[in-house]
This record gives sequence, C-alpha cells and structure tokens, in this order.
Amino acid sequence: MAHLAGLANRKSCNDPTIHEELATVLGPKAPSYPTVVEWAKRLREGREDVNDDPRSGRPVSVLTDENIELVRQVINNDPHSTYDDIIAETSLSRITSRWIPHQLNDEQKQERVRLCRENLAKFRDGSWRLCDIITGDETWIYHRQIHHKSTKRTWIGEGESPRTIVHRRKFERKNLFSIFFKSNENRLKLVVKEIRKQRKSNGTKGIKLLHDNASPHRHSDVINYLTEEGINIIPHPPYSPDLALYDYWLNDYIKQNLTEKPDEKSLARAVS
Repeated sequence: MAHLAGLANRKSCNDPTIHEELATVLGPKAPSYPTVVEWAKRLREGREDVNDDPRSGRPVSVLTDENIELVRQVINNDPHSTYDDIIAETSLSRITSRWIPHQLNDEQKQERVRLCRENLAKFRDGSWRLCDIITGDETWIYHRQIHHKSTKRTWIGEGESPRTIVHRRKFERKNLFSIFFKSNENRLKLVVKEIRKQRKSNGTKGIKLLHDNASPHRHSDVINYLTEEGINIIPHPPYSPDLALYDYWLNDYIKQNLTEKPDEKSLARAVS
C-alpha cells in the first residue's frame, strides 16, 4: 500500500498504470484492480493511513496469530489431524482448490449436465427407482495391505524431515476384482443370475446399470449381453468419477477396511 500511495500522488499515474506497476513489483501478491481504484481515490482525496478501517464481525483474514496458535496445538496433539479435525477444533472453515482427474472442455461439461438432468428427471417422475440400479467397476487389490495414501499424510514443521512412509514392492501379489452391487444387494453374469433368483417374477425387467464409460464397459460384447438380458445402461458422461457410487465410495471403503490376506481365496472372501 505504501507503494500505491506513492504512485497515487504522482499526477501522471492513472489507475491502470498504478495497477500495472504494482503487478510488476508484487506479482501474485499485488492488489486487484478494483482495490487499486478504491485506494487510489482515497489517497488522492487526502487520506494518509493505508491500513484497513476498523470493522465489526470476523477478521478479513483468518490468518491471525491466535488462529495460527490454535492450529499448531491441534497438529502438535496429533500430526495426522485431517482438515476436518482442525475445522472441528478451531471452528475455522477451509476453502481451497481440489485436484480433478481430467479438465473437461465446454462440450463435455454440457454433456455432463444434460445427462445428469435427464437421469434425475426419471427419478423424480417415478419412471426409475434407486433400488433398480446396479453399479460397479474393476479394481486391483493387493494381498498385503498398507495404509491408504490419505491416512499417511502428516503435518511437519518448517525444516523438519518428512516421516518415513512404507512403499510397495515392485511385484507384490494382487488380484483384479470386478464388483457390481445394488443399493439393497451384491462380474456381471453372477449378478444377473442372482437378480433372476431374487426376482422370480420380474427377472431383470426394469433393471438399470450405472457404470463409467471405460473401454471395457463400452465393448460390443458387454453391450450386446446387457441388451439380451433386458438391462438398460444409464448414460454416463465422460471423466465423471463422482456419479457412480462404486467409483466415489465403495472402492475406497473396501480398501481402507482390508487387512493382509495370504491367498486369493481369503482376499476374495474379505472383499465380498
């Protein structure tokens, strides 16, 4: 702000020029253009103090000495504290960016919205029921279980060395599981067989399958089999792992609750 004051007092400097010079000097820490306009106006009118006016309510920034100490105490008590733990202990909220697996283009975003709205409308008008939907996917599961990546995160102080983390060996034993389930039940043919057993009068009539549009799921053999069995495939937009329950919940839930298993059979029993 001191630099802004000096520029504002120069008659040759208009607001765009001031903002440009501040951006050159301060980079990403430079104030926004509306802030420059507001403060330049105040300074030209004779204001000398460049600090914010006193205000009621919460501070403009939560980055205060008091809050820093609160967070430090939570982390000292448990270095594995999650953001939710810190929020619960300090009553501070968190707003941050989140990694997404694929940057959707405008066409993909529109398709995602269209399909979601169409599917949602079928639930609302009663033509679809949640209990008639099957969802699933494939996943590799290791025999030797180590903590999930998210549970190994820990806070460290500035200058401290990261804590030791156990990594997998290069050729550890693992099995590929195909898991399909319904909201009220649990390899696709086995699921169809079980549905026919449990729904003797209706069989697969009215059943819908929700899974992502990975290549194996779109293979003609899979599509033809589902069509022959009378199972409808719910349209799924590309690169949207937050729509099928298996993708955003069950996969992680299974892996987080597994313990080490000596062989394929015991691993399969634990997964099922």
